[in-house]
Amino acid sequence: MDLSLTEEQLAFRDLARDFLEREAVPHRMQWDHDESVDLAIVPKMAQLGFFGLTIPEEYGGVGGDYVTYSLAMEELGRADSALRGIVSVSSGLVGKSILFHGSEEQKQEWLPQLANATKLGCFGLTEPGTGSDAGNLTSRAVADPSTGSGRAADWVINGQKLFITNGTWADVALVFARTSDDGPRGVTAFLVPTDSPGFEAREIKGKLGLRGQATAELFLHDVRVPDAARLGEVGKGFKIAMSTLDKGRLAVASGCVGIVQGCLEASVAYATQRQQFGKPIASFQLVQDLIADISVDADAARLLAWRCADLIDRGEPYGIAASKAKLFASEAAVRAANNAIQVHGGAGYVDDFPVAKYLRDARVMTLYEGTSQIQKLLIGRDETGISAFV
Repeated sequence: MDLSLTEEQLAFRDLARDFLEREAVPHRMQWDHDESVDLAIVPKMAQLGFFGLTIPEEYGGVGGDYVTYSLAMEELGRADSALRGIVSVSSGLVGKSILFHGSEEQKQEWLPQLANATKLGCFGLTEPGTGSDAGNLTSRAVADPSTGSGRAADWVINGQKLFITNGTWADVALVFARTSDDGPRGVTAFLVPTDSPGFEAREIKGKLGLRGQATAELFLHDVRVPDAARLGEVGKGFKIAMSTLDKGRLAVASGCVGIVQGCLEASVAYATQRQQFGKPIASFQLVQDLIADISVDADAARLLAWRCADLIDRGEPYGIAASKAKLFASEAAVRAANNAIQVHGGAGYVDDFPVAKYLRDARVMTLYEGTSQIQKLLIGRDETGISAFV
């Protein structure tokens, strides 16, 4: 379904798919078993432009529009969602936060390295006690009045973060910490090098899906950073996080489109080859019913993602469009993977085919960067003008 994609957008999509078919698809099950992708693929992905998309050339990126970014995330989701997460967190959540809220010095320091993936970033928002209720996080940053005169006070950060993608691979963590007790208005963002004294990352193993992706718990004990590491104004961290997550939801939605598309392609290939009762199972009505549902979900989810990307490119409000795309696409990915396993029968329950991995990877998409329930509350608030959050 190409609609009005430009030649440049189509060329990048095809280039991305060809690359991932060679470099990722043959290895994704091994990475899944090893619970770690081979990081040698990261510089290759950077060279192709995955990490630099939508980051301006003046900061080391390749520029480009958000429709192209959506296409890239779709191809990554189709190949291996673990790879999509590495890119969309490092250059998306972290890179975009720096691009839109950082000082010129922060942009010059971090964006070129994130765009060429010589350094990776992680997004330190979620805590053991605060997932959807991010405005009530408990990690705390305190200004040190003993800092030498003539410059702004250092900040000393203490706290714990949970389920942090890239956590053990990242060179910089965008950490959100409380600087006052004023609820969401008391949160400030900091760029914390992960080699800082007192910073520790512990990898979380045994995940249901996204097993090739490094997911970690972060511990900060008296981590000291200069005021120059503060991203944006004091007390504006929650707004930075929420605005960044809107674009992050486009990345998740687009990655889910890739999962649905992968399920469709795998199901059609299997159903047209698998013989039962002397003919391909694709000739059975109820198998076609399953495949038709996957196909419709693929088109609908893709259009919602593209609409969101187009709104961003045109400079129009896109937050609710991102919520709708993320909600529908993530739930569609679970449906599609479940239907694809049904098409494959018992063969879909083992790793000889990709559909079991698609289901395991899809399940978390309804949970992170805003659960499906949170997206419904955002959409409901937009429709009614009444907030169900308070």
